[in-house]
Amino acid sequence: MRSIWKGSLGFGLVNIPIKLYSAVQNSALDLDMLDGRDHAKIRFQRVNEQTHKEVPFDKIVKGYLLKDDYVILEDEDFEAASPKKTKMIEIENFVDITQIAPIFYETSYYAEPEAAGKKAYALLRAALLKSRKAGLARFVLRSTENLCIIHPMDKALVITKIRFAEEIRDTEELLLPADGDISRKELDLGLNLINQYSDKFDISAFKDSYHNELLKIIKAKAKGKKPVIRKLKPEKKSSDDLYDQLMASLKPRKGA
Repeated sequence: MRSIWKGSLGFGLVNIPIKLYSAVQNSALDLDMLDGRDHAKIRFQRVNEQTHKEVPFDKIVKGYLLKDDYVILEDEDFEAASPKKTKMIEIENFVDITQIAPIFYETSYYAEPEAAGKKAYALLRAALLKSRKAGLARFVLRSTENLCIIHPMDKALVITKIRFAEEIRDTEELLLPADGDISRKELDLGLNLINQYSDKFDISAFKDSYHNELLKIIKAKAKGKKPVIRKLKPEKKSSDDLYDQLMASLKPRKGA
């Protein structure tokens, strides 16, 4: 793996030199966009909107529109905005990770310690495991400030980016039902249904079946065969009454 960031993880007065590596990868099929007439690849170009000519990558700069004119930013300007945050992930406090709603989570990175920081890295990992806490910190990656949590997974410390509060849209514009719209009897059945379908979380039991099926279709078409299209059979609703639907749902599952 190639590291995407190099700096330090600050833990009190202890600085742990680390490298960050992407912890996730895309499982989707790599599909190319083609011209339907001759199947040639579609390529995107960075074009000057005035000259309509392609601009070389090394000639592209970043600018901020201010009063009808652009202020051009250099690489050192981004670092000058907060030199510490570009080189340091400093833990500001520790939180209960269960209090962070899933909507705040973005993407994760593995933190790997440099040789000089291995003991401090192991200490932080052990302390987080023992306390069941996560570190809350901020740092700058690709000229953007990020809020993140530091938490252990197996033998690694994981840096997971989370969204700022202002990035989450309000739900006030949604037409949502009131809590009083359900009866106690319906709630009890809903709880029974949840209990019936509850199980231990095992991520290995879930595979990307859609893309596996799509790959089968691709291979069949490559051999000149007509792919078998599975039709979705509409399920008959037993009743329009919520209570009746819940009762029907509580019937024993196949293979249970």
